[in-house]
Amino acid sequence: MTLLYFAWVRQSVGCSEENLPLPDNVRTIEELITYLRARGGPYEQVFGQPDRLRAALNREHVRFDANLHNEDEIAFFPPVTGG
Repeated sequence: MTLLYFAWVRQSVGCSEENLPLPDNVRTIEELITYLRARGGPYEQVFGQPDRLRAALNREHVRFDANLHNEDEIAFFPPVTGG
């Protein structure tokens, strides 16, 4: 799967994109967040407060209970406001 990071998420983890196989124990975005948080360091800081994040699955905004597949593109970004 492809992970994309935007705004302060990108700055915190130190990259804008990474590819990794879907871990066997990860079925949803919520489980992916838990997996990423367990990596420690900046990932623990970013994914330790999931209420500060939004996610898109294959370019569609989704809730964290959305199911994942190995070929998916998942983007993480802060809430966006208009003005």
